[in-house]
Amino acid sequence: MSPAAAVERLYASAFFTDEWKQTNCSVDSFARFVKMVNFGKKLMANQVQEWERYYINYNLMKKTVEQFVQQMQQGRKDHHHVLKEFSKMLDDQIEKTVLFFLEQQGILASRIQELDEKQTKLLEHPDISEISELREAYAAAGHDLLRLLRFLDLNATGIRKILKKFDKCFGYKFTDYYLSTRSNHPYSQLQQVFKHVGIAAVVGALSRKLADLQEHQGSYLSIYDQPSTTLTAKDPVIHLIHASVDKLTHSTNFLQYLGQHALIVQEDASSSEEDQVDDKRYNFMSLLLNLANTYLYMVNTYIIVPTADHYSMHLGAAATVCGVIIGSMAVAQVFSSVYFSAWSNRSYFKPLVFSSIVLFLGNTLYALAYDLDSLTILLVGRLLCGMGSARAVNRRYISDCVPLKIRMQASAGFVSASALGMACGPALAGLLQTNFKIYALTINQDTLSGWVMSFAWLAYLICLRISFKEPIHDNEVKHLSPDVDAGSVEVEALESGLGHPLLQSCEDKQHEDGDEECNDREEASEDSHKPATSVALAYRLLTPSAKVLLLIYFMLKYVMEILLSESSVITSYYFGWSTSSVATFLAILGLTVLPVNAIVGSYISNMFEDRQILLGSEILVFLGVILSFQFTNSYVVPQYVCSALITFVAAEVLEGVNLSLLSRVMSSRLARGTYNGGLLSTEAGTLARVVADGTITLAGYLGESKLLNGTLFPSLFICIVSILCTFVTYNSLF
Repeated sequence: MSPAAAVERLYASAFFTDEWKQTNCSVDSFARFVKMVNFGKKLMANQVQEWERYYINYNLMKKTVEQFVQQMQQGRKDHHHVLKEFSKMLDDQIEKTVLFFLEQQGILASRIQELDEKQTKLLEHPDISEISELREAYAAAGHDLLRLLRFLDLNATGIRKILKKFDKCFGYKFTDYYLSTRSNHPYSQLQQVFKHVGIAAVVGALSRKLADLQEHQGSYLSIYDQPSTTLTAKDPVIHLIHASVDKLTHSTNFLQYLGQHALIVQEDASSSEEDQVDDKRYNFMSLLLNLANTYLYMVNTYIIVPTADHYSMHLGAAATVCGVIIGSMAVAQVFSSVYFSAWSNRSYFKPLVFSSIVLFLGNTLYALAYDLDSLTILLVGRLLCGMGSARAVNRRYISDCVPLKIRMQASAGFVSASALGMACGPALAGLLQTNFKIYALTINQDTLSGWVMSFAWLAYLICLRISFKEPIHDNEVKHLSPDVDAGSVEVEALESGLGHPLLQSCEDKQHEDGDEECNDREEASEDSHKPATSVALAYRLLTPSAKVLLLIYFMLKYVMEILLSESSVITSYYFGWSTSSVATFLAILGLTVLPVNAIVGSYISNMFEDRQILLGSEILVFLGVILSFQFTNSYVVPQYVCSALITFVAAEVLEGVNLSLLSRVMSSRLARGTYNGGLLSTEAGTLARVVADGTITLAGYLGESKLLNGTLFPSLFICIVSILCTFVTYNSLF
């Protein structure tokens, strides 16, 4: 059993009520019972009885909100008085909780200090029985620390939920006001709740003492008394404490930012049954092969960008036909994303095998088109490559088959693999500068990219057949653990400290633990929790803010595709750049992705709200597009490079924060199933690439001298529309 699962079992057993003990129900049954009730009942069921009066009174605050709603409808109160009264009420509740937490934290610190003094004396005159007693005393302190962490976790969750309930019932962004006025105040009590200031010192001291004592105890025990593995193992309570702290903090900043960039949202801590299912599904080599598919596909997408214009000219077409060549892959991807998403409901291995075979054939045809002198065969090859796009499977595998404890790292790996492939594709094209024949086959800069990718996918297919392990699927999951509904796990908020809103979630805005409706007596129908069954239904489930975020995603992908796809034609026409120069330029652009994400995820996201970063990034993209225009007869390298760098970096930042916000505003029904949020975002981005590449080809009819401005005008228009839509829905982006 994993540490996270053990924590859940410990919590359940620690708060076992007498009634449940008398019925001899298991700990797991009690844990499942707690998940079935709404948060108010859950809070009551999980309280430590002697600490009861120190928890936030969630039910009282919920009833107060409902009373405020009625009073405002009757005209007895206005917004100003409601905000003032509720703010004071919440302040009082938080203060009560924090002061008690600090008191208990101090008691624990004193206990650990006393035990430390005993340990120092005991080590001078070691006695095995006393060492064992001391270890048990430390472990008892550790279990009390776990209770305190659970106390903090329940209260933090209650604060999040009551803020969200207030916002929903009043249609007012009270959360923004409350956090901005309380979080950064020098006497902030929210820092104790959501940053748990000081508790890290207690956790660290207790963990170190237990670990040190374990080592010393091992040195005094005979090697015949215990196996060598147990002598060097950490005390189990240390694992439980760290798992509990991880559950509370959710490992924020860079890894979280990358995970949201991939629209793979970290779920809240799972129950023991769910964690067991994760362990049965997970295989490290399968995860690596899944990420390798992501990397190779991105390489495959961008490896032809520096040479596509030259290849099209050899086949008798205009240089600007490169837009059609590059975009044909995206055209096919619009359709492949749907069937790959549906296929992943039943299997992961077979879609990846099919993807590899189709990509092998597509790249082979792309390379053969040169000697066959056929633009049609070249386009068919690229269409086949698009039909092999398994990115929907890649995302789904991480969401469904990777355990919670490493899911955010796997999500970060997905984004990193995509970014690395995006940079390596053009760089690899720059290295493939050769020209020779093998029998009737021409091997040069145009065809070599196809041959290299063909062999790469063939090698990948062999590795896939040898090492990939098909994970357990939903029907097998239900057979192993009947109480686990893999599709109905609540996707909770990922707290990232005071720099982020507390309500990061992709839950249905009308339901949250059965407690989000202003009238809690009405239960949602079963259909309201089922996944979307069609694209039309998925679209109807989108809120206005979600539609705006998808428009923004379309805009940024459109702008990026225009920049990348026409780079070879533009730089060749204005600056006379060679294929190697274009490849180097595109590779440098691609390599900016990870450091930019690191800066945004670690620093900027802690200083500003996501919607502020979103709007700022859109404006930067707009400025980058403006700077890219050719205003005079002379167009110089510094202008092009600087404008491209601003546009590309701003679009990368925008993509991450856009998907982060999208994960919160989407219905929970779009968090699973075939027609999920990941598919919708993929389709929006792919459609943008298709339209952008088509724009390049159409603008080519104006002549290469007008290609740059001809493609930038649509980009500018879409940027302006997206910025205006962002202003309209700004208050709902939280």
